[in-house]
Amino acid sequence: MRIAVIDSRAKIVRGDEVFDIAGASAGLFGPDAQDVYDQWKGFLSWADSADLGPGAAFAPEECDSPVPRPRQIFGIGLNYHAHQIESGLPAPATPLVFAKFVTSVAPAIGELVLFTDQVDWEVEAAIVIGTEARHVDKANAWAHVAGVTAAQDYSARDVQMRPVGTPQFSLGKSFPGYTPLGPVLVSPDEFENPDDIQLSCAINGRTVQSSSTADMIFSVGELIAYLSAILPLLPGDVILTGTPSGVALGMNPPEYLRAGDQITSVVGDQTQRHVAIAQS
Repeated sequence: MRIAVIDSRAKIVRGDEVFDIAGASAGLFGPDAQDVYDQWKGFLSWADSADLGPGAAFAPEECDSPVPRPRQIFGIGLNYHAHQIESGLPAPATPLVFAKFVTSVAPAIGELVLFTDQVDWEVEAAIVIGTEARHVDKANAWAHVAGVTAAQDYSARDVQMRPVGTPQFSLGKSFPGYTPLGPVLVSPDEFENPDDIQLSCAINGRTVQSSSTADMIFSVGELIAYLSAILPLLPGDVILTGTPSGVALGMNPPEYLRAGDQITSVVGDQTQRHVAIAQS
């Protein structure tokens, strides 16, 4: 199953075509994507045998975020072994969790405004919750996942790292456009192994990050178990599962994004493309 949002309407993507969910279901599901996630099990049951009718051509550049208004967005820091070593910090004993804010959500293709001169890239596999998770065992965690999508956790490092000694991650990672998602949501059954998804990031054609989610310190199951033991994870919630090594902050000296840079991020078979522009 693949879900996209185009012109604020949830769509099923099959091959090179998209099908309007609300139209095909006679209003039973959609058109808002959140309505689909809120009824995820019923939606899947319907979609398995539904006659979707005529489709339209699929164009990734027309896609909004497949989760336009998540109620909760969780970021996970230092969750790849190589990135933890690159950072020069000890491996965390429990997940390092921060929040991102919904106004940072953006489409997978477009412009990235450089609000400061220290904006960094962090390609990530994002998990979208399909059914409410509360006190979930890690072995059953994937049953609560609607799907996986590509993400970038763009980060203004100067804002993220202040005040000195007690950094506050959330604001530096929540400028408008700093959480692009998509272009589509891919259900876990479409992956040969959802715990081993390839991801990469290139700047102006030069690959700077290349890894697999198999290198994560805390797996998706462990993250969902940890978070759901503290608070309920709601349908449509997003978990950015961490980034591999190769970020600008780890370079000596750091090579932050500049206006005109082209950022290409790949998670599985999903590709994001952004062009960095200066703040007007």
